[in-house]
Amino acid sequence: MSRTLCTAIAALLLLADVVLGFGAKAPGRNFPLDSVENLETVGGKAEVATYRGRKAVKLVPDYQASDDSILAILTTTDFKDGVIHAEIAGSPRPGAPDDSRGFIGIAFRVQPHGSRYECFYIRPTNGRADDQLRRNHSTQYVSEPEYPWNRLRKESPGVYESYADLESGAWTKIKIVVSGTKAQLYVNGADQPALVVNDLKLGEAHGQIALWAHSTTDAYFSNLTIK
Repeated sequence: MSRTLCTAIAALLLLADVVLGFGAKAPGRNFPLDSVENLETVGGKAEVATYRGRKAVKLVPDYQASDDSILAILTTTDFKDGVIHAEIAGSPRPGAPDDSRGFIGIAFRVQPHGSRYECFYIRPTNGRADDQLRRNHSTQYVSEPEYPWNRLRKESPGVYESYADLESGAWTKIKIVVSGTKAQLYVNGADQPALVVNDLKLGEAHGQIALWAHSTTDAYFSNLTIK
């Protein structure tokens, strides 16, 4: 085979790789969350439960823990930029205080043992409240422990939370898109993000993915995918 023909074939193969490869979606990792394997819990424990007809991971609080947040860290993940899909269902736990909202979400770029992390979460009971101010607090970004919700709300009112239509206790699809110091939260398949953050507080860090909930929440998680 002549050198000219070999060069031409190589060029065609490279072109095909560009056309097919660049247009293809990046492979994803699927976590059905039908077991507690490879989950490191902080502030509580994880158990398998059946909720609204499907098997899921439920987070249960440790009432002796010093923090009200519960993390279940997927120990086999290492995430910087990409897309996270998950289905979550949260509602106030029976007997929870009146200001409980069913706080539930996904943490990302989690540092070892949950020492620091970025997180998007939702407040499902706010989504259809009669009080418009409560509705405006339906979704939330935090960066723990330095930037909890109350600090962000005080220093930058309305910047790190927003409205989304939510139903308490219902399975809710969320998508988190992360690139550099920017992230967006999408709710229930919407074309536009419900919340946009342009200054992630941990900078361009990388870390693990974790299920997140408040101790006052009945929290269930299913079908997590990372791309």
